[in-house]
Amino acid sequence: MKLASLKHGRDGKLIVVNKDLTKATSAEHVAPTLQAALDNWAVARPKLEQLSKDLHAGKAIPFAFDPAKCASPLPRAYQWADGSAYVNHVELVRKSRGVEMPASFWTEPLMYQGGSDAFLGPHEDILMETEEWGIDFEAEVAVITDDVPMGTPAADAGRHIQLLMLVNDVSLRYLAQPELTKGFGFFQSKPSSAFSPVAVTPDELGAAWQDYKIHLPMLTTFNGKKYGSPDAGVDMVFNFAALVAHAAKTRPLCGGTIIGSGTISNKDKTKGFSCLVEQRMLEKIETGESKTPFMKFGDRVKMEMLDAQGKSIFGAIEQTVARYKYQAAAGKAKAAG
Repeated sequence: MKLASLKHGRDGKLIVVNKDLTKATSAEHVAPTLQAALDNWAVARPKLEQLSKDLHAGKAIPFAFDPAKCASPLPRAYQWADGSAYVNHVELVRKSRGVEMPASFWTEPLMYQGGSDAFLGPHEDILMETEEWGIDFEAEVAVITDDVPMGTPAADAGRHIQLLMLVNDVSLRYLAQPELTKGFGFFQSKPSSAFSPVAVTPDELGAAWQDYKIHLPMLTTFNGKKYGSPDAGVDMVFNFAALVAHAAKTRPLCGGTIIGSGTISNKDKTKGFSCLVEQRMLEKIETGESKTPFMKFGDRVKMEMLDAQGKSIFGAIEQTVARYKYQAAAGKAKAAG
């Protein structure tokens, strides 16, 4: 089953999408939004699955599916926690700074809690005030959970994974290090992320979904040129069951919680990269200087995963960096005078 959210208000309108991403049908009679469906997932899921069957059988009222009209599947979420499951990526970044990586990084996941109140749509611009912040993309995969009880062990956490998506976890590299130095983690350096047009149930991946990992390449193009195709199932030290269990260790997770994998990274660098900083770090290690620039206004990035037949599974994230100019919100009360 494939689900998406048309742009509408803050939380979108829930639709069911067919396998080849050409047609969709409204699911508002089942649940008005994806979050509403996840709030009552045990009841909503079978109804949505039947609607998906009806769409494919020609028994539902279809319309043409247009990813550009989509918000992220969850336009906003109660919780967005991003891990760093590809420890090779972390090790490389720290090595470039001459910082030793603690042994615990190989046995316990890294995770931070990101902003989840204003996700970008899959085709929306990445708006930034300045290029001087070190704008970078990060190609990742993520899961959406149902309700997860506090203390759920990894052995049980996998059954709470209900949907999967792609992520562009935008990062501002020149703001990140000063924030980390303060000891409180990311905030300004992690602006709004974007997710794929479609979220899919794990069965849509077939044999590519094994051990709670997606065993498929993440295809990233940058300004129209292939940039990387690392396999998301290779070198993923912590699978999604482990990441969900880590997040739920001391708190329950409500339905609609999003857990990210972190930047997809393979030790085999012939597969390319999923972010600019990793290439920059390799350049620094090899030559003493990073030469690859971060993103500039007008730069374009595309992220996608294809099935064995070469068809898009989630639809593509396609974004352009554009200049942001602050404008006061309309309707503000005038100062008394």
